[in-house]
Amino acid sequence: MVVCRILMVCKKKRSKIGIEKKTKWWKLKKEECCREFRQKLRQALRGQVVLPDNWETTAEVIRETGRKVLGVSSGRRKEDKETWWWNEEVQDSIQRKRLAKKKWDMDRTEENRQEYEELQRRLKREVSKTKQKAYDKLYTRLDTREGEKDLYRLASQRDRDGKDVQQVRVIKDRDGRVLTSEESLQRRWKEYFEELMNEENEREKRVEGVNSVEQKVDKIRKDEVRKALKRMKSGKAVGPDDIPVEVWKCLGEAAVEFLTSLFNRVLESERMPEEWRRSVLVPIFKNKGDVQSCSNYRGIKLMSHTMKLWERVVEARLRKVVEICEQQYGFMPRKSTTDAIFALRILMEKYRDGQRELHCVFVDLEKVYDRVPREELWYCMWKSGVAEKYVRAVQDMYERSRTVVRCAVGCTVS
Repeated sequence: MVVCRILMVCKKKRSKIGIEKKTKWWKLKKEECCREFRQKLRQALRGQVVLPDNWETTAEVIRETGRKVLGVSSGRRKEDKETWWWNEEVQDSIQRKRLAKKKWDMDRTEENRQEYEELQRRLKREVSKTKQKAYDKLYTRLDTREGEKDLYRLASQRDRDGKDVQQVRVIKDRDGRVLTSEESLQRRWKEYFEELMNEENEREKRVEGVNSVEQKVDKIRKDEVRKALKRMKSGKAVGPDDIPVEVWKCLGEAAVEFLTSLFNRVLESERMPEEWRRSVLVPIFKNKGDVQSCSNYRGIKLMSHTMKLWERVVEARLRKVVEICEQQYGFMPRKSTTDAIFALRILMEKYRDGQRELHCVFVDLEKVYDRVPREELWYCMWKSGVAEKYVRAVQDMYERSRTVVRCAVGCTVS
């Protein structure tokens, strides 16, 4: 029998992935931060109340002011600690206990031992009391509307504890072979989403022609921008331009005037800023199927919030022209797919009570929203009598768009 003692030094392999630092835009929820941001932005614009007409200049000034006033995050993934409920009193008690422990280690007297044990007992009582108060406060908050995000975060964290799909570094190619290198993973994600986004479902080609509607359209009004801005939700992931909708909400009427002028120039020129064409696509696991298969991930595209505002303004005008049947429940104002489900349940109950058979047909198109034929979309807009100005504005949203895929091993090349 051979007995040996081995000393091994295991070095952790550091990832070469660059960490993207982000501006702490979430601080704009605080009124004092919002007030300071407006003040510093006005100083950066040399006292001007109105934002510059040029998008590139305005965007850069906003980003620079945000970094100076709100600060920049480290870019690392936030982890939920078990000690999230600690406060200053607990921290002070821990520090006093540590000092007492060091004092007892240096001088093993009975007095020092009693002092250390007393501080230890006191710390346990204080920790128990503080933890109970924190949980009571948390439970009370979860019952409110503001606590919905906290509840979602806690549920997501519990799910990630056993299955961390955000950091999957092994993916299979189309033939089922396992890929492990960073280059092959990035190449596979790019290949998968290129096929998904550029593929169209089979259909009959239309041969009939349709005339475009050449008519003058009204200029975009401030009330349209205010309405679109009000509909935008806060707290969403920001796009590559790093300007969230919270900035425009913080700037108030100055932002409305700037955006109205900007959107009218975009409508007139039929060309939106090039910065809006960039986006980041993040694969999110569907929580079903093989975690190593790309088809079991849903691509979430992070786009410019300002472009989304522009889309909402155009969409609101299109809804006034295009007629949509009453049977459409998805993506409709004051309607939901739950209404259709409710109607179906009522229908099933009536047929069950009458002891009659009910035959239903369900059509599930694979990747239907990823494979919308664009030529068919333009045809439907012309057929519905949409003004050519709006058709070209929508076409411009799709032209020269560039997307990168952000996965666990970095971003692909656009």
